[in-house]
Amino acid sequence: MRRKIVAGNWKMNKTPSEAVALINELKPLVANDDVDVVFCVPAIDIIPAVEAVKGTNIHIGAENMYYEESGAYTGEIAPNMLTDAGVEYVIIGHSERREYFAETDETVNKKVLKAIEHGLTPIICCGETLTQREQGITIDWIRQQIKIAFLNVTADQAKKLVIAYEPIWAIGTGKVATSAQAQEVCGAIRECIKELYDEATAEAIRIQYGGSVSGASAPELFAQPDIDGGLVGGASLKADFGKIVCYNK
Repeated sequence: MRRKIVAGNWKMNKTPSEAVALINELKPLVANDDVDVVFCVPAIDIIPAVEAVKGTNIHIGAENMYYEESGAYTGEIAPNMLTDAGVEYVIIGHSERREYFAETDETVNKKVLKAIEHGLTPIICCGETLTQREQGITIDWIRQQIKIAFLNVTADQAKKLVIAYEPIWAIGTGKVATSAQAQEVCGAIRECIKELYDEATAEAIRIQYGGSVSGASAPELFAQPDIDGGLVGGASLKADFGKIVCYNK
């Protein structure tokens, strides 16, 4: 049985002091020993966040990283910087990074490989636009994203990774894919991993759904056979995040 994982993507929100205040507010609300809980925070918040979660069930993740370890890459953050600060997870290939900062499937793959090399757990994002869904190419599009992201990743490595399926048309819009729509794509992702590797790898890897997840929608979404938790945006900055994490209580 795969262990559920619920990660909050804070995006570009919260100063360091605000981050600590929010963590202290959320600590008692996200206490669920059945779920891996991750707060993916802005880079400037990482060090105070790591301190603030000590002694709790909360893990800290980053929202992005570069695929080189050092050099003339002004403004970028290296994987060893993240691990030295106490980061365990990193979001890679979020649709906003792809749309606003020209990230490609190929750069996503480079980041995945470098994160693995440094012991970070990538949360690899994939998802389709509304136009792509209406044109009936959702599954083809997602399979392409997954196949390139996992290039040169071994089966043993793949088992430990996390995939987040986020339909772009549902991010921050209040629109939520139905549980059947979310399950269909997450099931197709698992089938794609099975084709790339084997059934054991496909059964081990955890697949999240993201896109306007709320305390109300989480129980039905997380009950689907191929959905192993959520990557949560706006709701991760509110008390409702506790209801998402504690969906089973």
